Amino acid sequence: MYEMKVYHNLLNEIKKRVRIGQLRASLSANTEMLAAYWDIGKMIHERQQQEGWGKGVIPRLASDLKNELSDVKGFSERNLRNMVNFYLEYSDASLIWQLPVAKLKTNEQENQKLHVSKLVEVKNSIGQLPVAQLQNTDTQNNLILLTGWAHHIILIQKVKDRTTRLWYMQQIITNGWSRDTLSDMIKNELHKRQGHTVTNFELTLPPLQSVLAKQMLKDPYIFDFTTLATEYTERELELELVKNVEKFILELGAGFAFVGRQYKLVVSDQDFYIDLLFYHLKMRCFVVIELKKGDFIPEYAGKMNFYCSAVDDILKHATDQNTIGLILCQGKDKLFAEYALKDINKPIGISDYELTRALPDKFKGSLPSIEEIEEELNKKFSK
Repeated sequence: MYEMKVYHNLLNEIKKRVRIGQLRASLSANTEMLAAYWDIGKMIHERQQQEGWGKGVIPRLASDLKNELSDVKGFSERNLRNMVNFYLEYSDASLIWQLPVAKLKTNEQENQKLHVSKLVEVKNSIGQLPVAQLQNTDTQNNLILLTGWAHHIILIQKVKDRTTRLWYMQQIITNGWSRDTLSDMIKNELHKRQGHTVTNFELTLPPLQSVLAKQMLKDPYIFDFTTLATEYTERELELELVKNVEKFILELGAGFAFVGRQYKLVVSDQDFYIDLLFYHLKMRCFVVIELKKGDFIPEYAGKMNFYCSAVDDILKHATDQNTIGLILCQGKDKLFAEYALKDINKPIGISDYELTRALPDKFKGSLPSIEEIEEELNKKFSK
């Protein structure tokens, strides 16, 4: 009898909390939903701990909520488990229970306006925060509040380190990533590649622009959307990237606008052709990209310096920032690359590119080789 009463109390509390969330949808749909889901996850977890209930209570709750709140979506068995996980992941965060849900008393309309304007202000200030700043409690709360529920589920499932997870939240908010894009970026370990390009930006750009430019680049770039054979030419790679320009720009990052391939520049009556030319909308500058097969050699830096100078003189508008060059190679010696850029006066970065991600060593021995697959097929067909 006691257990039934406790259970129905929990069911009624959740129903009440759902209705409150619905009423406040105009305040901030995402923020209110996260608040509701966090609270529901907390209710379920705490009652499980207090009453000794196991996981079996969640399917029962899902079924009863579906029957008694038939017009409300999002309370499946799986999503209720996600709510509990969401609470457990952020039980130390102060964001949810500080939301205006329980605090809105008299002037509801005015409080809604204030809260919505505060959310907009926070979103606009997120930008590209340094990793150290992500440790700030208020910053963490803001990032969590502005991240969509579906994105939270992916992050909780696939990214265990809190700081790394916050970094991805920042990218989601800044770049407007979809769930599929987020999954791809996590799979390709973007957080390990961003800002690791060898550059001379500190010597050639003002401090703030240098930081922004470095964050704009990554190392290595992953072009796993290409269909090139083992042997290919630089021109074939170039054509493949242009053919998949949407995915290519996605890998480059937010803000890149495609200008042209084999872009013609005329200098002293001679024709020169840039592999790929982009304009970066946030940095307000042209970005010259040269694709090279094989490892980096110093001559590439000199040629890129020439291209950047020509673009600055021929294409750059008076309000544009200095053109940035990016040399993409299959490999580089870091010290070698740093020496090559040391006395170059144009801002240039050198990154590797990969057509596919390397298979982790621990899996290499467990997968059959091409020869083993062919041998097995021959056995079957020879029978």
